[in-house]
Amino acid sequence: MEAKFRSDTAGKPIRCRAAVCRGAGEPLVMEEIQVAPPKIGEVRVKIICTSLCHGDISFWRSESGPFSFFPGIFGHEAAGIVESVGENVVEVKAGDLVLPVVQRNCGECRDCKFKGNACTKFPAASLNAMPRDGSSRFLDKDGQPLHHFLFASSFSEYTVVDMTHLVKISPEVPVDKACLLSCGVTTGVGATMKAAQIEEGSTVAIFGLGTVGLAVAEGARIRGASKIIGIDKNLEKFEIAKKFGVTDFVNPTSCGKDSVSQVIREMTDGGADYCFECVGSTSLIREAFDGSRQGCGKTVILGADLHGSPLSIHPLEILTGKSIMGATLGGIKPKQDIPHLAQKYLKKELRLDGFITHEVNFEDINKAFDLLLQGKSLRCIIWMDR
Repeated sequence: MEAKFRSDTAGKPIRCRAAVCRGAGEPLVMEEIQVAPPKIGEVRVKIICTSLCHGDISFWRSESGPFSFFPGIFGHEAAGIVESVGENVVEVKAGDLVLPVVQRNCGECRDCKFKGNACTKFPAASLNAMPRDGSSRFLDKDGQPLHHFLFASSFSEYTVVDMTHLVKISPEVPVDKACLLSCGVTTGVGATMKAAQIEEGSTVAIFGLGTVGLAVAEGARIRGASKIIGIDKNLEKFEIAKKFGVTDFVNPTSCGKDSVSQVIREMTDGGADYCFECVGSTSLIREAFDGSRQGCGKTVILGADLHGSPLSIHPLEILTGKSIMGATLGGIKPKQDIPHLAQKYLKKELRLDGFITHEVNFEDINKAFDLLLQGKSLRCIIWMDR
């Protein structure tokens, strides 16, 4: 992937288009904004394409509180080309293909060096500003600052990303497929390899067959799971899910008097070895936990509910050996694991093409919202300049 850059932009503000959201649930408006040069440890990126994730929808709907970022620039799943770098940046250079990632990975703190992926480089970082100084690199046409979003703000032709939130990727990977590895697909596939560490022959139950759920299925297929059960109310997703390795299906509305967890236990002779909750619902987390195998079943939470109710589990249920855990971005360490997934794609071991169901131009970005809200798309690729 190659991109052309004007040699006079480094170190100077850039004016470009961005899809700005001014209020909760409002359509995005195409505006001209100003993007500042990168500061120490930061990189300015020319976004080539981006896509819409359910995480964007959740924040877009948030009317108040700590998750209300208006006016701001959403988008966190994308691929782009480095335009310029700030001081102390040595990992990438102008022209490199990169992915912004929500999960920080400095490679220096204790967490990055050892277990887990909860990087503590900036423990108090805000989700709506640059992590090092809490300020913005975006100004609207009136000179007013615009909120950042999840350290990426990819609904802009140019954005500034901290190097701890950026992954360099091989230019051999088609840019639209690379985009998918920025969040959703990596979350699902990564969870089977890192958080759950599924063994060959395992039984798996997946609650929610959106992009993340189907990516879990793809990862479980790669890991050699013997039975992969998909649970979803949308019957149209079942045929699609078969392409990603799902072997059995459960429609919650067709279980009669039985609960979904009861059905899963019957289908797996006692409970699934691994259950994945990919929707972001406390009731589904409970159902997934109840459907996991006594003594060794593991439930992995991948869905995010910004306003969810507390989860109640009796200590004795844990004492028997069942476990429950959460995993941001599937538990992967972005800088080392995403390039590995990219290589799996190039070797035809990881299937990405089927996740892309629609494509639109940047000025039609609101169509991507409509498609996702109507349940018609998995990933809609939004091309910035096509």
